[in-house]
Amino acid sequence: MSRVPGWLGRLGAGLTQMSERLEQRREAREEGPDGEPSPAAHHAPPSRQDPPPEHDIAPQHQLVVQNRPDPAQAVPWGVRVAAEAGWRLLVLAGTVWVLMRVISAVQLVVLAFVAALLITALLQPTVARLRRLGVPRGPATALTAILGFVVMGLIGWFVTWQVMENIDNLSDQVQDGIDELRNWLLNSPFHVTDKQINEIAKNLREAVGANTDQITSAGLEGVTVVVEALTGILLAAFSTLFLLYDGKRVWQWTLKLVPAAARPGVAGAGPRAWRTLTAYVRGTVIVALIDAIFIGLGIYFLDVPMAVPLAVFIFLFAFIPLVGAVISGALAVVVALVTQGVFAAVMTLVVVLAVQQIEGHILQPFILGRAVRVHPLAVVLSVAAGGMVAGIGGAVVAVPLVAVTNTVVGYLRAYSREAAVRQAPKPRGATSTDAAAATPGGSGGSGTPGSPETAAGAGTEPAVKDTAEDGPPTGTSPA
Repeated sequence: MSRVPGWLGRLGAGLTQMSERLEQRREAREEGPDGEPSPAAHHAPPSRQDPPPEHDIAPQHQLVVQNRPDPAQAVPWGVRVAAEAGWRLLVLAGTVWVLMRVISAVQLVVLAFVAALLITALLQPTVARLRRLGVPRGPATALTAILGFVVMGLIGWFVTWQVMENIDNLSDQVQDGIDELRNWLLNSPFHVTDKQINEIAKNLREAVGANTDQITSAGLEGVTVVVEALTGILLAAFSTLFLLYDGKRVWQWTLKLVPAAARPGVAGAGPRAWRTLTAYVRGTVIVALIDAIFIGLGIYFLDVPMAVPLAVFIFLFAFIPLVGAVISGALAVVVALVTQGVFAAVMTLVVVLAVQQIEGHILQPFILGRAVRVHPLAVVLSVAAGGMVAGIGGAVVAVPLVAVTNTVVGYLRAYSREAAVRQAPKPRGATSTDAAAATPGGSGGSGTPGSPETAAGAGTEPAVKDTAEDGPPTGTSPA
């Protein structure tokens, strides 16, 4: 029993000495080489039992949040671009769809107004010429409109008169042509028999008899179409009068609907669009007239009946690019085939192809020029789309619409570039000298001919002045 307290004393003394030696070693490590305390001694780490303070927890949590990637950055760049372009395309497609629905609801009014624009583009230079000769605006407009409508009416009356005069003779010639074609088929190497020809004729008669109701309903619909056509003609004539007389005010009122920031560009694009439309209508009329004259002379010398009405049809169908020439040429060939035989039809085809090749490769590039040059693929697609949307009227107005849109988009793109250059900070020092030397037209900033800055100026006033000198965007000058 006496040994237990002594043993405990020695154990306690040993532990005390060990703790003193450890304390001395720790102090020796914390002191510098010169005996000064090390800076790390003031920042001793907390013991394992002590909880870390709050300011040590917050930075660790913030670092974890900052290391997470941004959701927008996690999406691949191509996917983001495709998504943004996709919803914009959807908005544009919806806008176009609504616009087409509205146009379909008022198709007659739209086609009448577009026809009035085309007629105005054809007649407006005559009004301007009369104004320069000193004729007042009202009489000049009335004289030009009356003369234009009288000429169009005379053409329609002449075609109708020629058809009515030659219809009996044409029916006899068609019957003779059918008989001649039948005899040719019987003697041809195709081994066609008389029984087969009779079967074909019988099937045609049965088809006509079975579709009598549809033919009758089509005739009634034809009456409705005639009434709508007359309504459209009156609307077109009325609109043409006001566009010839007051086109300038109509254009200025239209400019007020455009936002002020975009008004200078639109004011400069309007006259150029009008010049493109005028050049297209004038060039198409000249080309169509040349086609009608030369093809008409060719089929006249081949003794094809109704040569003059066929020439008028060729003139009218020439306003439908590519497709109209094919239809009118095929009509002339068919008439020559059923009335004059195979040789006359082949010669008519040669005449039509020769005239159309000369027109497509020489006349159109020379007369229309670069102002309304449209790629043939765009012509075919626009004619097809216009025909599907609005029939023959849509096919007629499709190509001038594409040409005008091409001109407007090109001008607005150039105008935006010029505006960006004008709004950029001006260079200073030696850089300004280099920029002035690189600017077209020198330091005066006159620009290149045909540039938006040259044509429309640096602001709104020159562009509006330009619109006052051209077209219904120009209209006529004030009296």
